[in-house]
Amino acid sequence: MADLKSRVSYLQGLSAGMNLDGVSKEGKLLSGILEVLDEFAEQFNELEDAQEQLEDYVESIDEDLYQLENEIMDIEGTDEDYLEADCPRCGEAVCFSSDILEDEDVIEVTCPNCDEVVFVTDERLEAADEPELLEGGLVNRREDDI
Repeated sequence: MADLKSRVSYLQGLSAGMNLDGVSKEGKLLSGILEVLDEFAEQFNELEDAQEQLEDYVESIDEDLYQLENEIMDIEGTDEDYLEADCPRCGEAVCFSSDILEDEDVIEVTCPNCDEVVFVTDERLEAADEPELLEGGLVNRREDDI
């Protein structure tokens, strides 16, 4: 679409070459249409530039987020086990530390997306989903394998 501005300029040149009278109805109409087309072409070029800048910015944010995720995974290490349960309401995968299984208090794990309870440490209460063990956040295993 980079040639949109040049195509409008070409039409303006054709109009000038036709020696249309700017006083006649047809001349005023054609002149007005060409001015509007020229403004559209300018606005479109500005919008295209802004879109490219936005894409570059989002790409840099994505790269930064990827690096941050990798740093967090390195900090947490691979020796800690995590459990994963699916939220019954929204289907979001919820990860939490397996250390809560050893806690004597009743702990409810809620979905950060919809606040639905997805896991309860009290055996008398029913959990929404059976969690799966994630070793180091990479390997999926069932809780029975712990």
